[in-house]
Amino acid sequence: MKKYNIAVIIVLLIFSSKTNAQKIIESTKQVLKSPNEKFVFEFFQKSDRNGKKQMYYQLSFEGKPVVLESELGVLIENNLFESALAIENDPSDLWCENLDFKGVDRNTVDETWKPVYGERSIVKNHYNEIVIHFNKFGTEGDLEEGYAGTFYDKRRSYNMDLLVRAYNEGVAFSYHFPETSNGLFIHIEGEQTSYTLPKGTMAYYEGWAQGPYSYLPLKDWPGECERPLTLNLKSGLHVALLEAQMVDYSRGKFILDDEKANTIKLSMYSKVDAARPYSTPWRVIMVADTPGGLLENNDIVLNLNKPNQIQNTSWIKPGKVVRSNLTTQEAKECIDFAAEHNLQYVHLDAGWYGSEVDVTSDATTVDKNRDLDIQKLVNYGAGKGVGIIYYVNQRALTNRLDEVFEQCRKWGVKGVKFGFVHIGSNRWTSWLHEAVKKAAEYQLMIDIHDEYRPTGFSRTYPNLMTQEGIRGNEEMPDATHNTTLPFTRFLAGAGDYTICYYNNRIKTTHAHQLALSVVFYSPLQFMYWYDKPSAYQGEKEIAFFDAVKTVWDDTKVVNGEIGKYITVARKSGNEWFAGAITNKEAREVEIPLSFLERGKKYKACIYTDDDKIKSRTKVKTSESEVDASKILKFKLKESGGVAIHFVIVKNK
Repeated sequence: MKKYNIAVIIVLLIFSSKTNAQKIIESTKQVLKSPNEKFVFEFFQKSDRNGKKQMYYQLSFEGKPVVLESELGVLIENNLFESALAIENDPSDLWCENLDFKGVDRNTVDETWKPVYGERSIVKNHYNEIVIHFNKFGTEGDLEEGYAGTFYDKRRSYNMDLLVRAYNEGVAFSYHFPETSNGLFIHIEGEQTSYTLPKGTMAYYEGWAQGPYSYLPLKDWPGECERPLTLNLKSGLHVALLEAQMVDYSRGKFILDDEKANTIKLSMYSKVDAARPYSTPWRVIMVADTPGGLLENNDIVLNLNKPNQIQNTSWIKPGKVVRSNLTTQEAKECIDFAAEHNLQYVHLDAGWYGSEVDVTSDATTVDKNRDLDIQKLVNYGAGKGVGIIYYVNQRALTNRLDEVFEQCRKWGVKGVKFGFVHIGSNRWTSWLHEAVKKAAEYQLMIDIHDEYRPTGFSRTYPNLMTQEGIRGNEEMPDATHNTTLPFTRFLAGAGDYTICYYNNRIKTTHAHQLALSVVFYSPLQFMYWYDKPSAYQGEKEIAFFDAVKTVWDDTKVVNGEIGKYITVARKSGNEWFAGAITNKEAREVEIPLSFLERGKKYKACIYTDDDKIKSRTKVKTSESEVDASKILKFKLKESGGVAIHFVIVKNK
């Protein structure tokens, strides 16, 4: 009888525990759907094994699981700040445990906005939003007089909001800390943010921003993984994990959870000290039925950033760039070449002001050992409609932004490429974005090189034109890498790949390089990297580079598979440009022309690889009259490509 009673008690305790946990879930559960209802985001709190309630979420797309039950939260250690204000220390093991749910606000936004430039001339910003309110340690207390007659809240009360937005393109969430009266700062040591994926998920792993990709399961990674991180689910869905509006925080990467299978955790570069009100960057989850759907939906990153803060943007002029060697004569030859071939800028690379790694090098003067007159080049270029931009290492910028930028203004230089930027930490992340803001005051366009990855700041300060953070032609990657980039790195924003053409180290065909100018988006598109004007010997296909644009009115991903091939079509005015590339395997590609305006006839200028052509580049040029009903078919050779320029045929 006693044994029976004990068993009953145990069953009742277990049932009671589960019931209480279920009550917690139901009382805090919030469901958010995207406008088209394909995304369903569920938030809830439930008790962990120690009886402490934690925050969780899960996400589905078209009824298919994307993220299984996963943790949310911010790791905060505020004991030092609390002690300094004579506030009782927080005893929590995890800061976000046992947060009191205080309610939720809901909102819907449906609007469009016009970027200064972009992959589309009109961006749709349509989302449903919830703001979930929490409190820690109860409401604020009585104000107590402090030093110099000031008052502060003597309690350790905190408020935190979880912001969640569901777009048709994906879901994003951020942690927000409203301002309170106790004056406490927030010392963030990390996040609990995690992503548990369905079993069998595969990842396009990349260890650093300029590294190669590996196709790996969610186990035995060699280290941290870069973002964006693109994933293939067994259900056929394609997923990308990104961050947006990371301007005064610490860079996030991804690591595997040591204890929970198929789980990715956010890994922060360093700790963050923040003053409230304060919001963390957005954690973004994009999902699409096709890999191309991810690229077509990448405006979500821009939408999660603040609108343009530059009132007069007339000086922000995208264009094509050729790099020059560092003498006045060679730079003038590049200016002549640029003027002849519809390139808008000539770039002077590292070394013009001295050793870029020497902190004593002065980027307000030209190295006395160089035969280089920047003022003369600016004047010469202006007479031909060609601007000058140049490289400056961060070591020469760190403490002299105003001096360096003022000299740019005196010379008439149009932009600066920041080199060897130190990124990742809260300090240098903030410095870099403040430097972009400062450059806007001097009407300077900016290109950031090395490990910087975009998170949408170009919407807020569109003078940030492009950035590296990409394994480009400085490393001479192969064609398989190039067919991976559009579905990975380019989801985050523009990439300065530095296209080459004549250099004999490229690992692709020349038609492949032509096509990259369409497939890869960059408002400042560097072409002829490592080339000289003398390399050009009248090759007919250069007409494509002459004509291609760098910003667009519309963009369509016609077809593609990650790491295999891709076809992209982009519109500028009444013209369309298309580029298709394959990996290291030859393949047949079909390009339906349904993106063309119906009822119009177009002349298609086509550039393909052809070993029968008697030229160094082996590129064939041909023309064909087409319309929107036509399907073009090409046999691409290994590492090859095709580039096409469509122009409306006017009625005679």
